[in-house]
Amino acid sequence: MPACDWLRRDAAGRLLIELHVQPGARCTEAVGLHDGALKLKLAAPPVDGKANELLVKWIAERCGVGRREVELVSGQTSRRKRVSVSGIGGGEAALDAVMRSLRGQG
Repeated sequence: MPACDWLRRDAAGRLLIELHVQPGARCTEAVGLHDGALKLKLAAPPVDGKANELLVKWIAERCGVGRREVELVSGQTSRRKRVSVSGIGGGEAALDAVMRSLRGQG
């Protein structure tokens, strides 16, 4: 897998994604990197878990998996979040495609 601080696999083979989120944006999009994490603007307010729900939906769509495969591991009430994604097999090419998709390049 290409060297990347914000995207890696854990011992169980799940994909771990480090994120810095900015809720309340006009649209949901990746906007670069922030302190070793993928920076993501979310078009949902940080109220009643709406931003976290949108985050899970967006990650699932970009990774090509169902929402049940995406888990918010840490940062439920913080801008800094860690998400786990199951169900992504394949080797380097598959992970590279996921990385490009998350960054909005594919």
